[in-house]
Amino acid sequence: MKQKDPIAEARRYVDNARKTLSENGELNVETKRYEDDKYVRAAGNYLWLGVILALDAVFHVRTDRRTRVDINQYREAVSKRDRKLLDYVNDGYNVMHLSMTYDGVQAKDISDAGFRLANTIINRCETMLT
Repeated sequence: MKQKDPIAEARRYVDNARKTLSENGELNVETKRYEDDKYVRAAGNYLWLGVILALDAVFHVRTDRRTRVDINQYREAVSKRDRKLLDYVNDGYNVMHLSMTYDGVQAKDISDAGFRLANTIINRCETMLT
């Protein structure tokens, strides 16, 4: 199924990440950590993919969804247009892609930061499209 609105599709990825953590990720309330890094990794991946969809809608870095684009190409494209967004993209890459997806950091604070950054980036991209 191909979505016509990339921002709506990006938000759907964020919703999938939220659903993954809320339904499957067991949160230890005492330590404020998720018990299993598997769901944190999945949520981080969904978040980052949603951000990439939103960035691609604005900056057209990746012309074919099946190809990989280096983060530096996104950084270069974003830096030419919006330096504040560049800060969010750098932070988002570190939190969503590296800390959550690759490292599986189970702290709820990290996941919360990932959701905030994803929504901020997607919202900023949406304003650039209008």
